[in-house]
Amino acid sequence: MSLWAIVPVKALDKSKSRLQGVLTPSQRTELSRGMLLHTLQVLAEIPEVQRTLVVSADPKVLALAKGQNAAALKEQGTPALNKALNQATAIVREAEVKAVLVLPADLPLIRAADVRALIDHAQDPPVVAVSPDRRGRGTNALLVTPLATIEYAFGPNSFNRHLRRAEASGARIEIVELPALGLDVDVPEDLEIYRDRFALVKE
Repeated sequence: MSLWAIVPVKALDKSKSRLQGVLTPSQRTELSRGMLLHTLQVLAEIPEVQRTLVVSADPKVLALAKGQNAAALKEQGTPALNKALNQATAIVREAEVKAVLVLPADLPLIRAADVRALIDHAQDPPVVAVSPDRRGRGTNALLVTPLATIEYAFGPNSFNRHLRRAEASGARIEIVELPALGLDVDVPEDLEIYRDRFALVKE
């Protein structure tokens, strides 16, 4: 299976606004930058991922991506997640790649093994493999093969919307629930969970 990963990234200085009560602007920027670097390094460890494409309107993000040997795509127009993903998927389609993995850049505990588990569930297309967030509402990873199987539906309650679109397409649905894929850092509670789990990992 030919596979590219797409990593959509907000402007670093505008990211993680819901953490403003517990982190300073510079701390939020550094947190986002660190999680992006971690994500790119994890994807680089996975032979099945032939290329990683970062899409962002932030020149600093694109420069960082290039420094990690990832492809960089400048988001066109007003920033909007699903639109940015469609722009990136068009590049993937031009490369005649059959599968795409959408992975956000705010999963601080993911390892290569977690991503491989998702890939393993996406054999024998058509298939949509999806990992929910820890609340079961958002989508923290989405692997689609072939590319046009479903339209992206990121946003509120995206997990159920992706499931409905996958069901309507007739593709096989694989739900992959793993702790590391479930934890995205959006609100202070997520940050505390990350800190607690990271401390356990280091012990």
